[in-house]
Amino acid sequence: MSEIIFVVEPDPEGGYTAKALGHSIFTEADTWDELKSAVQDAVRCHFDEGERPAMVWLHVVLEEAVPV
Repeated sequence: MSEIIFVVEPDPEGGYTAKALGHSIFTEADTWDELKSAVQDAVRCHFDEGERPAMVWLHVVLEEAVPV
Protein backbone atom coordinates (compact mmCIF):
# COMPACT_ATOMS: atom_id res chain seq x y z
CA MET A 1 0.00 0.00 0.00
CA SER A 2 1.48 3.33 -0.98
CA GLU A 3 -1.07 5.80 0.40
CA ILE A 4 -4.07 6.18 2.69
CA ILE A 5 -6.80 8.83 2.66
CA PHE A 6 -8.29 10.46 5.74
CA VAL A 7 -11.56 12.37 5.66
CA VAL A 8 -11.09 15.45 7.85
CA GLU A 9 -14.01 17.44 9.25
CA PRO A 10 -14.06 20.47 11.52
CA ASP A 11 -15.44 19.45 14.91
CA PRO A 12 -18.46 21.52 16.01
CA GLU A 13 -16.82 21.92 19.43
CA GLY A 14 -13.53 23.07 17.91
CA GLY A 15 -10.58 21.38 16.27
CA TYR A 16 -10.72 18.57 13.71
CA THR A 17 -11.58 14.89 13.42
CA ALA A 18 -9.97 12.52 10.90
CA LYS A 19 -11.13 9.05 9.83
CA ALA A 20 -9.22 6.78 7.45
CA LEU A 21 -11.06 5.36 4.46
CA GLY A 22 -10.94 1.56 4.46
CA HIS A 23 -9.17 1.28 7.82
CA SER A 24 -10.21 1.49 11.47
CA ILE A 25 -8.17 4.60 12.23
CA PHE A 26 -9.68 7.69 13.86
CA THR A 27 -8.02 10.64 15.53
CA GLU A 28 -8.72 14.23 16.51
CA ALA A 29 -6.84 17.40 17.44
CA ASP A 30 -7.35 21.04 18.33
CA THR A 31 -5.24 22.56 15.53
CA TRP A 32 -4.32 21.66 11.95
CA ASP A 33 -0.65 21.08 12.83
CA GLU A 34 -1.62 18.88 15.79
CA LEU A 35 -3.97 16.92 13.52
CA LYS A 36 -1.18 16.20 11.03
CA SER A 37 1.00 14.86 13.84
CA ALA A 38 -1.90 12.85 15.31
CA VAL A 39 -2.60 11.26 11.91
CA GLN A 40 1.06 10.33 11.49
CA ASP A 41 1.14 8.78 14.98
CA ALA A 42 -2.12 6.89 14.38
CA VAL A 43 -0.84 5.43 11.10
CA ARG A 44 2.47 4.41 12.70
CA CYS A 45 0.58 2.66 15.51
CA HIS A 46 -1.90 0.92 13.19
CA PHE A 47 0.56 -0.54 10.66
CA ASP A 48 3.74 -2.52 11.08
CA GLU A 49 6.80 -0.80 9.63
CA GLY A 50 6.87 -2.89 6.43
CA GLU A 51 3.13 -2.41 5.80
CA ARG A 52 2.90 1.35 6.41
CA PRO A 53 1.76 3.58 3.56
CA ALA A 54 4.35 6.03 2.27
CA MET A 55 1.88 8.91 1.97
CA VAL A 56 -1.19 10.12 3.82
CA TRP A 57 -3.76 12.39 2.16
CA LEU A 58 -5.98 14.63 4.27
CA HIS A 59 -9.24 15.27 2.44
CA VAL A 60 -11.06 18.16 4.14
CA VAL A 61 -14.86 18.09 4.05
CA LEU A 62 -16.54 21.36 4.87
CA GLU A 63 -20.29 21.68 4.96
CA GLU A 64 -21.77 25.14 5.00
CA ALA A 65 -25.30 26.30 4.32
CA VAL A 66 -25.38 29.44 2.22
CA PRO A 67 -28.68 31.34 2.01
CA VAL A 68 -29.80 32.50 -1.41
